[in-house]
Amino acid sequence: MKNLFYLVCFFFLISTQSIDARTIENINNEWQYLEKPYQTIEQLMNDDEWKEINLPHSWNSEDAVDLIPGYRRSVSWYKKVLKFEGLSDKRRFLYFEGVNITTKVYVNGTFAGRHVGGYLGFKIELTKLLKEGENEVIVKVDNSYNRQVIPSQKSDFFIYGGITRDVWLETVSPNFIEDVKVTLGDVNHKQANIQFDIQLNEQEQLNNSLIIKVINPQGNVVKTIKSKVNQVVCEKVKINHPELWSTTSPNLYTVSVELLHQKKVVDTTSDTFGIRWFEFTKNGPFYLNGERLLLRGTHRHEEHAGVGPAMTNEMHREDMEIIKSMGANFVRLAHYPQDPEIYKACDELGILVWDELPWCRGGVGDDVWKKNTKQMLKEIIDQNYNHPSIIIWSLGNEIYWLPDFEGGDDEKEMNAFLTELNDLSHQLDPTRKTAIRKYYAGASIVDVFSPSIWSGWYSGSYTNYKNVVDKSIQDYNHFLHMEYGGSSHLGRHTETPITGEGKIQADHWEEEVNQLEVTSISKIGDWSENYIVDLFDWYLSVSEKHDQFAGSAQWAFKDFGTPLRPENDIPYINQKGLLDRAGNPKDAFYVFKSYWSDEPFSYIESHTWTERSGMKGKPRNVCVYSNNQEVEFFINGESQGKKKRDLKKFPACGLNWDIQFNEGENQLLSIGYTDGKEVSRDSMVVNYSFEKAGTPVELQLISQLLDNGNYLVTVTAKDKEGRRCLDYEERVYFQCLYGGELIRNLGTPTGSESIKMANGKAAIEVKAYPASEKITMSVLNQYFKGSYLNINVKKDI
Repeated sequence: MKNLFYLVCFFFLISTQSIDARTIENINNEWQYLEKPYQTIEQLMNDDEWKEINLPHSWNSEDAVDLIPGYRRSVSWYKKVLKFEGLSDKRRFLYFEGVNITTKVYVNGTFAGRHVGGYLGFKIELTKLLKEGENEVIVKVDNSYNRQVIPSQKSDFFIYGGITRDVWLETVSPNFIEDVKVTLGDVNHKQANIQFDIQLNEQEQLNNSLIIKVINPQGNVVKTIKSKVNQVVCEKVKINHPELWSTTSPNLYTVSVELLHQKKVVDTTSDTFGIRWFEFTKNGPFYLNGERLLLRGTHRHEEHAGVGPAMTNEMHREDMEIIKSMGANFVRLAHYPQDPEIYKACDELGILVWDELPWCRGGVGDDVWKKNTKQMLKEIIDQNYNHPSIIIWSLGNEIYWLPDFEGGDDEKEMNAFLTELNDLSHQLDPTRKTAIRKYYAGASIVDVFSPSIWSGWYSGSYTNYKNVVDKSIQDYNHFLHMEYGGSSHLGRHTETPITGEGKIQADHWEEEVNQLEVTSISKIGDWSENYIVDLFDWYLSVSEKHDQFAGSAQWAFKDFGTPLRPENDIPYINQKGLLDRAGNPKDAFYVFKSYWSDEPFSYIESHTWTERSGMKGKPRNVCVYSNNQEVEFFINGESQGKKKRDLKKFPACGLNWDIQFNEGENQLLSIGYTDGKEVSRDSMVVNYSFEKAGTPVELQLISQLLDNGNYLVTVTAKDKEGRRCLDYEERVYFQCLYGGELIRNLGTPTGSESIKMANGKAAIEVKAYPASEKITMSVLNQYFKGSYLNINVKKDI
């Protein structure tokens, strides 16, 4: 595994740590940034428009999801001064965890190295270019359109530009340990056979030796090996009664390696690894350590509201902790390798990983393209080799689609190159499986295949899901279902979601009519949370009971940005997440938690559905999503009875009640029990009206002072009687006319200046200028030419 020590230090270091002759320092702070598309270093030497920034950084953090079509695809420059009081005989390297998407590095005006491809780490040696005192490092970063580098520009996500991950300065001795690779041989409960391959970087051949120590999860040394040094050292050990790594007990061993010269330690490095084995059975389930494990998964894109891909390690870790809290044990990293913190978190939390080469769409390319793609696969496997969480190297996604080169979708050419990648993957790592999604002509080339199954969204009905799964299990030797779900707009609800058969129901105030079949709910559906909750509930009711199903991964964990969806309810946002882009859970998150999580909870659907209406005397069904054995439901203090959770019942595993709302305020309460004892409860208030709102005649604005000092400005569509028009979903546009600025370009329900309404309501956050006494806000659309609100800042403070 190349650049091993960087990964180890990512785990433990905040600033600088010294281990014998090796030190590593995080140098994220105090960089300068120049956003000009100069092509040569000479062009920028006299430019004085550099700005101070810290890393990680992307120049697309906001412009990717603003309302201006397109996003910046160009060159930018980064600069930092490094100071050295004495250089001695030490060697020094810069390690970049990830730069999008091609990089050139200069030291003191001289070219030092380059890297092609984003999403992967690389290092550049500085040693011969350094001098005592100040040294200027300049980095050219380019995310311009380049069909020679995957992923394709036609992919359904942004190809952000910038130094989007951490940067480190490493100082080592002239001879140091380059790589330690841990390969598992035969493993069972009684014994594990392990091979350690150590690669050295030596300026000269010396009479050196190695000491290899294997440390168990409790911190005790269980094996010590002394070895003479060759260029590559291979040592095999046996560990009796190993503590196995699993999704419930992610036990991690450590391998520590010391390089000695004349009995003096000149370098030390270490890495963690896990001992486990797994199997995909033919036309059947998945096994981990000899026991069947249903893979319960989701997908993750590497981005967040306000920062795009330039997420901190804390933000990366939080994503994985939320995924684990949901009860997931599997994640597909879509559609590219991700930050080292993600793999570290998966190792430590017990989350299995489908790691993916970013061959996403675009077809097969020319020889330069093939060379770049192969190199990227080598780097993925090399850098992530030791992580026990990884079980699959995916070779791509929808690779045939929208070719970038003439003839790029030729199946013969594609299969030939896919076969090369598959063989290369097994050569580099014979212990893991290969996979691909939605390229049917190559299904038999890789080990594991996922067809495209979006029953109930892009086509078909979700009630047909079991038939599709049964057929796929028989059609493919090793079948995993990657990607299912649909879009939902946070806070949008309906009393009558489209049925599981894909039919639109008549509204409760309307005359009953023949139901209309919907061929593509993605285009015609209402994007309500209710429909997606039902869809996921049905899918899980199938997968959790299927004894031959290997597993699946829902699409996607969090809403994310995409250049291909400018007209979505939140522009440029793929809204298929269980959370919005800022990490706020939608109702669907709790559906998964009710099936997968062991942490007792109950959740009334839905906390954002506080305003409802319907005919008097008509009962409404309310679901409680819970993993408790039994739940009791109350409305206005009156028990509606207890119900036992039953996987065979739908919806909500039988935890649903038909209730009568009162006019006005209604208090809802659920109490969950296990073994007769209360273990959870949830409550909410619903305002219910027996009158149907008429045609909206105004957009009404109000403001609320937030804890952070900003204002939340909310617009509500009202009819002539002042009633909220719950079925109004038209797009509105916010504008701050005076005294402040919108918190916009976040791609969230309160961070977009253009957004479709949810049940007649929308909102945006506004920040007052320091000296402002008043903020003037406007909201409009093509039907309402402008509503206005003055906020007295001084009065509200």
